[in-house]
Amino acid sequence: MQSSNRLGRYFEDFTVGDHYRHPLGRSITPSDNAWFTLLTMNTHQLHFNDDYAAHTEFGRQLVNSGLSVAMVLGISVSDVSQHAVANLGWTNIALPHPLFVGDTLYAESLVTAKRESKSRPEAGIISVFTRGLNQHGDICVTFDRTVLVHKRSAGARFPFPEPKEPIADRRQ
Repeated sequence: MQSSNRLGRYFEDFTVGDHYRHPLGRSITPSDNAWFTLLTMNTHQLHFNDDYAAHTEFGRQLVNSGLSVAMVLGISVSDVSQHAVANLGWTNIALPHPLFVGDTLYAESLVTAKRESKSRPEAGIISVFTRGLNQHGDICVTFDRTVLVHKRSAGARFPFPEPKEPIADRRQ
């Protein structure tokens, strides 16, 4: 039986210079920003107090920078790390343009390096430069990321329970 899950790339599928425009965008809601800010115990009112934010140079709530990075990272998973063993690190994180509640984030990544793993023959290491853009094309988040990714030979990584009954043929 074949798996219908074709999501993600294995180590062999990456080539230095590949450019991925990740398929999903994500609008940031007031609840997203408030929950993330409260869960991470960030007490800066610019992320959850409309009145306070209105009196700043921005005039409205800024999206928590941790949420900005996390959302861009999440948007990139389907192309970059769906078959990851683990993330190895992020460097050069920058927030060149403010991101506001109500903005929509999009992301793209460029493969910058690829090498075999010395300690894990079933995996390899890839590096990407990823950036997040708002709906106007302003670059709001950038970072370099290194990921340990399974090779195809490592086998399927998507467990599926064995059904107690076979699926019924419903063709007419």
